[in-house]
Amino acid sequence: MTSELLLARHGEAHCNVTGEVGGETTCTGLTDHGYEQVRQLAQALRDNQSETPITALYTSPRQRTRDTAAVLGETLSLQPRVDPELRGLDHGDADGQTWITVKNGFGGRPQRYPHRPIAPNAESWNAFLTRCHAALRTIIERHADERIVIATHGETIEASFSLFYRLPLDEHECAGQITSHACLTRWQQHRNRFGHDVWMLDTHNDTRHLDTSTNPR
Repeated sequence: MTSELLLARHGEAHCNVTGEVGGETTCTGLTDHGYEQVRQLAQALRDNQSETPITALYTSPRQRTRDTAAVLGETLSLQPRVDPELRGLDHGDADGQTWITVKNGFGGRPQRYPHRPIAPNAESWNAFLTRCHAALRTIIERHADERIVIATHGETIEASFSLFYRLPLDEHECAGQITSHACLTRWQQHRNRFGHDVWMLDTHNDTRHLDTSTNPR
């Protein structure tokens, strides 16, 4: 293995509990339960870096991911770097509304019609993927041969699959991935005996670090 990209989804947020679209202007961060999830995630990451330490920590600018990155940074002794291009989907006029209302008006989730914005002034799913792919490429090129962690959104984890599997943008909904709060997705770059570098999925939606007795959801 030459490089490793760890995508850590944020812990449970207030907007997840209320079912609201938590965009740039309305996200109010993690719940107490979400903080506990992230503390357990951070401890697992610290215990796992005895041989190869994590060297960089990035975060989306939204409050729930910044809260997540703050806990990770304190535990791992890393300063979080906020990258605006890692933000979740730009929801436009849907920001702050309930997801039920937004999906009813759109006819499904944003991925259902990926070439159309989910609301006025919003970003289409394909536009989000294009932006997110570029941001992830920049980070992994900047930190070649390192271990990197990103405090991120479920949508960004989904985007990582289309990036590394080189899936084309489409006009129809494709298969997605389940991403739980405070889960880990691990992508590793391996160099084979021919000198070829290949990104490979090691784990996805890993929540083994969470204590089920205190994380009933």
